[in-house]
Amino acid sequence: MTTQGSPERTLGQLVADATHDLSTIVRSEIALAKTEITTEAKTAGKSAAMFGAAAFVGLLGVIFLFHTVVAVLDIWLPEWAAYLITTVLLFAIAGVLALVGKKSVATINPKPERTIKNAQETVQALKSGD
Repeated sequence: MTTQGSPERTLGQLVADATHDLSTIVRSEIALAKTEITTEAKTAGKSAAMFGAAAFVGLLGVIFLFHTVVAVLDIWLPEWAAYLITTVLLFAIAGVLALVGKKSVATINPKPERTIKNAQETVQALKSGD
């Protein structure tokens, strides 16, 4: 008596098919991730360019602002004194910003503490068999 339909498949064939299907799923997920990352990277690049352009135009605005300060001071002082006062003011601002930056850098911890802790916990869990 013959059995109609597909013959029963062996365990090896089932494992091979499952492995192939899993491989296909993983490849598809990787391809999707690449597509998403590429799209997001392009958007991030455009955004970074806009921020760069805004920073450049802002810098030009600051330059003209300080030129205006010189022009206003020039009303009461000689031109050289107006430029000197403006230059000293700029160096004072730069000094304050440098001190604030130095203080901020001093608080940075270069070690990824949480990652190290999680890795140690994982190792301990694997060693204990949990």
